[in-house]
Amino acid sequence: MFGLDTKDTRLFFFVAVLVAFAPFLMNPFPTESGLAQFNGGYPDLMQRFVIFGIFAIGFNILFGLTGYLSFGHAAFLGTGSYAAVWMLKLLTINVIPAIVISTLVAGVMALAIGFISLRRSGIYFSILTLAFAQMAFALAASVLTPITGGETGLQTALNDPRILDFRAEGGNIPAPSLFGLEMRASYEWLVGGWSFTFNVGYYISGLFMLAALYVAIRIFRSPFGLMLKAIKTNQNRLNYTGVSTRPYTLTAFVISGMYAGLAGGLMAAMDPLAGAERMQWTASGEVVLMTILGGAGTLLGPILGAGFIKYFENIFSKINDSILHSWFSFLPEGLENVMVTILHPFVGKGWHLTLGILFMLVVIFLPGGLMEGMQRIGKMFSRKKKSDETDGKATVPAE
Repeated sequence: MFGLDTKDTRLFFFVAVLVAFAPFLMNPFPTESGLAQFNGGYPDLMQRFVIFGIFAIGFNILFGLTGYLSFGHAAFLGTGSYAAVWMLKLLTINVIPAIVISTLVAGVMALAIGFISLRRSGIYFSILTLAFAQMAFALAASVLTPITGGETGLQTALNDPRILDFRAEGGNIPAPSLFGLEMRASYEWLVGGWSFTFNVGYYISGLFMLAALYVAIRIFRSPFGLMLKAIKTNQNRLNYTGVSTRPYTLTAFVISGMYAGLAGGLMAAMDPLAGAERMQWTASGEVVLMTILGGAGTLLGPILGAGFIKYFENIFSKINDSILHSWFSFLPEGLENVMVTILHPFVGKGWHLTLGILFMLVVIFLPGGLMEGMQRIGKMFSRKKKSDETDGKATVPAE
């Protein structure tokens, strides 16, 4: 279906179902429950799941297929955000031109940076991409202040030209929309003790993520994808056979940069603000963690890694001492204080410590990431099923 084999079609529809029913899946606990703290079905977090999923899918095309580790992909994410906000300011508040332009601008920037950086490989390539990203961050934060807004960032304003829109005098700053449907518009459905929120921006971003996943699947299964895998396996052997690998790696780098630009454009479409912090090296390191944690070189792994990290960032970081005290209030006061003291370093501002420990455990025990864990569980159940079928067969006695 859609040019995909049966296995890839199942994977695609599995992700589509997860995207469609995420408001239910991410709100397993009633609103008034003490465990409602762990619900993640609110628009901002779900948008981050799919947008950073796109970012990680694109990075995986470069790192997972070719083995080139870039530490500068945040430069394309930030460039896409700036380009999108400028389109929202100059052209129209409709998000389509902003998303298209952000993807193209990031692709042009990736072409320029990749043309230089791909002259080297290994750690030298990684350092070059990091240097370019830090230069982009410095330019955005200070040198190009009239274009980027400096440290305060770039955002839409009431007096923006928006030459393709009808501008009304006065009123509020118009919100980004898709043909009149605002990205921030939400519908809340109350069922018993549960509250489910369906956000327009989330579902539009989810459609873009599904399109990005479909393109990634086609790349993985194409002759071009096979060539990228060959480059990762042994690039020198390909060079010795007379195959020029640079056009392939440069193409992969540009495609990966365009994915990052698309993610940056969607971030601006959801919230019309772009800042230099999106270009910092920490943002580049984050997408590396997402890809490795989920499973580099797999199709679903980067999406899982992105969701895992964003969930921890938004959920565990909000757990403070008062919440911990409410959890252990049934214990004697002294024991309650001990439990809060033990857990305090791992939540709130210390959520990075918890994520670091989990990442360390995954790398040690699941080198293939979360996808390896899922595959092990699947094999365990399949073996159990086969053994049950074998035990259930009647033994025919010999005559």
